[in-house]
Amino acid sequence: MNYEQARHNMIEQQLRTSEVLSAAVVDLLYADQRENYVPDAYRALAFADCAIPLSPTAAMLTPKLEARILQTASLKRSDRVLEIGTGSGHMAALLAEQAQQVWTMEIDPALAERARSNLVNDGVANVMIEVGNGLAGLPAHAPFDFILVSGGVAEIPAALLAQLKVGGRLLAFVGATPVMTLRLVTRETDTAYGSVDLLETDVPMLQDAAPVQMFSF
Repeated sequence: MNYEQARHNMIEQQLRTSEVLSAAVVDLLYADQRENYVPDAYRALAFADCAIPLSPTAAMLTPKLEARILQTASLKRSDRVLEIGTGSGHMAALLAEQAQQVWTMEIDPALAERARSNLVNDGVANVMIEVGNGLAGLPAHAPFDFILVSGGVAEIPAALLAQLKVGGRLLAFVGATPVMTLRLVTRETDTAYGSVDLLETDVPMLQDAAPVQMFSF
């Protein structure tokens, strides 16, 4: 398979038609080796517009969703980032290209180990993987400039919003199959948050090992 041609086709056919116009994002995805994070059985689908299974309960986000996330995040090199739901490690690797440091949390130890191997093989040095229930966040390293919830949640956990810096942003897939909303939340002050819904999609729900307090807008 010609991965370079497949990568080019993905960018021209999926990203250009999905309002991904950021030159920085397009350049990053041209340089990115997404195929190295895809399980061998699905390598031929590395750039297809579909979610790629990683386990019975987890899947890689589609290329166009990854691109929309990067464009919306608009990260700076000084940013500290938290991701909930590591999966293959690919989204963390993309975030790490633009941020100072990324912490990513994965509840499935086997997936976490596979992601760790993928990141090492890709030479990514500024990502730390933590095994555990990410819906409680990572208070030891808070506050964060940007938080990404890479799987579906019924509502956004209050613990995650509390770990945003003032001016920080959070992206999460909110709702339930078959229709979820990609929601952008900005912490405006210590006590006030604003939100906007960006698009409708569907992704696997995050595994939740314990109840958490949710935040409703």
